[in-house]
Amino acid sequence: MTHRLPRVLPVLLAAVFLLAAGVAPAQAAGYRYWSFWDREGGKWTYATQGPSTARPADGDVQGFRFAVSQDSQDAAQPRGTAGFAAICSGTEARGGDKRVALVLDFGVAADAPSGESPPAPRTACARVPSDATTAEALAAVAKPLRYNTDALLCAISGYPRKGCGEQVAADGGDRADRGQGDNENNENNENKDKGADSSAAAKDNDGGGPSVGLLAGGAVVVVLAGAAVWQARRRRNA
Repeated sequence: MTHRLPRVLPVLLAAVFLLAAGVAPAQAAGYRYWSFWDREGGKWTYATQGPSTARPADGDVQGFRFAVSQDSQDAAQPRGTAGFAAICSGTEARGGDKRVALVLDFGVAADAPSGESPPAPRTACARVPSDATTAEALAAVAKPLRYNTDALLCAISGYPRKGCGEQVAADGGDRADRGQGDNENNENNENKDKGADSSAAAKDNDGGGPSVGLLAGGAVVVVLAGAAVWQARRRRNA
């Protein structure tokens, strides 16, 4: 007589699928913040310095974009194609000063904090002393600015009214203020890069391979399945 394997095997197989589903990586959260950009020709490049240390030259175009993103790799760029000539056409050059074209993109409603609506994007031409930083150029044309205690840029022209680099859950809700993170926009933007690297490392650890729980659970299931097969063979040979 042919003996079938114990009925426990389908249960064990089901457990494998449940374990796999239970440890699936959760959707990564993002951060709501102002990112800082340089325009080279017609292309935006994520700034390698913060606005408090960057010292643009006369004729440079720089941009700021408010949005929710995980890190510099998926950050939304400022919208608009206006170049220096168009933005600063009404601002005359003056000896000892420089002109910096700024693109200010306040983002979309989906990225706005609860109860707030983003202003329309705009451009501005800042005429500032030749040794001025981007932060000084921004202050000349887009007050009020708001910074937190870590010198993170929180608001441009008063937007948003509150919040500063807060984490946004996968369901769109806000989490605790992250303090420093993906884009510091401060005196030393190295913290931005460290935050981005940490985010990448976290994603590699969480989503790049099976978790310890899955491996351990799978090992238990394999052991139980092996025991069930051995028991079935023992009964068949008895």
